[in-house]
Amino acid sequence: MYFATWLEQYQFEKFVLDVAIATLTYGGVTSQLSSYQFLDPIDAWGLPKYPDKTLILNPEANIAEGLHNFIQTNESYLREPDTWLGTWINPDTLCCYLDVTLICPRLEEARREAIQRSQTGKRPVLALYNFKHNKTLYLNQPTM
Repeated sequence: MYFATWLEQYQFEKFVLDVAIATLTYGGVTSQLSSYQFLDPIDAWGLPKYPDKTLILNPEANIAEGLHNFIQTNESYLREPDTWLGTWINPDTLCCYLDVTLICPRLEEARREAIQRSQTGKRPVLALYNFKHNKTLYLNQPTM
């Protein structure tokens, strides 16, 4: 990434640290690279927009370093309209997933998008996440 000033670079570094801290504190977070804002708990579903770009960090990994590298590699995708940076710690494996995230207002739409993206990519979409209800829905389970 290019920064015109030290302030811009420091703001980016603070954002990366804030995302890493929030991920470790809450088990995941959704934020926007263009504004450095975190998503409010809305009644909508998040899923990987580009599942093949998902980065999975092992439990011992430095999340801030992983985020920095993931953002640099996927900056153009993360700056697309209506696209978010998503993090999630899988409670079963404790691995941290970093995603370019798409948000769908309805569960049916999110499931349809996830199935389509799973079929066209190399990596399947494993789960959907509802921000308001703090609910992970694994795609191999029935709907709510």
